[in-house]
Amino acid sequence: MDATTSGTPTIQYHNIPDQPITAIVATSVPAFQRQQRHCFGDSTPGEFPLSANPSIVLHVLTACHLDPQDLAKLEATCSFFRQPANFAPDLELSLSELAALDMCQKRAIFRPMTTEERQELKQRCGGSWKLVLRFLLAGEACSRREKSQAIAGPGHSIAVTSSGVVYSFGSNNSGQLGHGTTEEEWRPQPIRSLQGIRIIQAAAGAGRTMLISDAGQVYAFGKDSFGEAEYGVQGAKLVTTPQLVESLKNIYVVQAAIGNFFTAVLSREGRVYTFSWGNDSRLGHQTDPNDLEPHPLLGALENIPVVQIAAGYCYLLALACQPSGMSVYSVGCGLGGKLGHGSRTDEKYPRLIEQFQVLNLQPMVVAAGAWHAAVVGQDGRVCTWGWGRYGCLGHGNEECESVPKVVEALGKVKAVHVATGDYTTFVVSDDGDVYSFGCGESSSLGHNTGADGQGNRHANLLSPELVTSLKQVNERVVQISLTNSIYWNAHTFALTKSGKLYAFGAGDKGQLGIELVANQTERGYPELVDIDLS
Repeated sequence: MDATTSGTPTIQYHNIPDQPITAIVATSVPAFQRQQRHCFGDSTPGEFPLSANPSIVLHVLTACHLDPQDLAKLEATCSFFRQPANFAPDLELSLSELAALDMCQKRAIFRPMTTEERQELKQRCGGSWKLVLRFLLAGEACSRREKSQAIAGPGHSIAVTSSGVVYSFGSNNSGQLGHGTTEEEWRPQPIRSLQGIRIIQAAAGAGRTMLISDAGQVYAFGKDSFGEAEYGVQGAKLVTTPQLVESLKNIYVVQAAIGNFFTAVLSREGRVYTFSWGNDSRLGHQTDPNDLEPHPLLGALENIPVVQIAAGYCYLLALACQPSGMSVYSVGCGLGGKLGHGSRTDEKYPRLIEQFQVLNLQPMVVAAGAWHAAVVGQDGRVCTWGWGRYGCLGHGNEECESVPKVVEALGKVKAVHVATGDYTTFVVSDDGDVYSFGCGESSSLGHNTGADGQGNRHANLLSPELVTSLKQVNERVVQISLTNSIYWNAHTFALTKSGKLYAFGAGDKGQLGIELVANQTERGYPELVDIDLS
């Protein structure tokens, strides 16, 4: 097929010395007859002698960015891709394994790893570079790591540009904006003390902010506690500028999640660590609320790599990557059925949510709201479960669901992203459309008025509805973030592919990044924030 008409991008052959192809081949190849066409085997190679040009084949596999499953299928259907290719760094690796390793080496979190760390990750993922590649790709698919992102925290907001510059605005009573003061700020302001440090992920809790650098280091500021309740006594002191978390210096962290009473972090190798809320062994270990040391999450996930964590009100979800496929585990408080096991009992150790196997759904993204949870499957289906108050589950009622249930109203939508808050859910489709349902308080659902200019923008929605106000901005939405707190009025961010940020909902503390006038406390229509995140 002509490459110019196939839709396949031009292949760039890299790392191949400028020399004749015959010089690349390790062994001489006997002459072949034109009528024979063999991929590899006992017969002489045919008209397209793959076996004579393994270097070219390797670079084709790498440049085409084949999925790990496709690489596995090549091995299963052709012995040429199964047997040792005699290439460095491991002469015993097949071409498919070498291609997977080459693609792993292009990943930012993989490149800095030592040989020993890479081998450890390989064994943890199941003993194959194809499985390591799937682990890395799954982590990229379910997060905006190293991409622009916006976090709608409880009363304050964090925005990260694609180059890793951090802006903060909103409530600042605990120093959670990181500017060295405790004064509120409605204008997005860069955190100047982070100059020279590239941030790849952010998390915001009540009065607290955590940032992850591209070197795997964690910076925290605001309340000096990893385990306070949202409304409680302040930490021992306030930290008003980003400070390196000393207890995590020896752990390469890629994600942080702040829940009520606890904090969790995810390491590069897919290990989960938690702080606080471990009294009575609620998270598999015994600690007090002021504990500053991370504890590995014990139990089923000790030897299973995790690609994403999500924290809600007293519970944690973990998206795991296993050789058999993707799965979700939950641990913590089971009130409302939000752990997804068919009951409302607590779980002290991570437990597999088995319902996804029943639904034949491969989870790709998880979201933990205050009292309910959601998952997007590889096929674009959306599942929700937990407390259904205000219709936040999208099933047309306010009933609780103790196991994941497919949102039938989104049956014709292929979802790629989901976000949850306090009884509120947003779904982003593959074409950039946004749907919302649940609690309409503070105008945080984005349905400001009806078509005739009338309507209740605070109305609750029991089923998903298209957010037409975001459709009208003529920008493809790639991320939604909304306040995940039971105490703060909610606000919502919509980030577009071009790096534009739109905000709506509660703005009484300046958390929208938009100046409100007179007695205004919220905005019902998405407004452009004066900040470029591209």
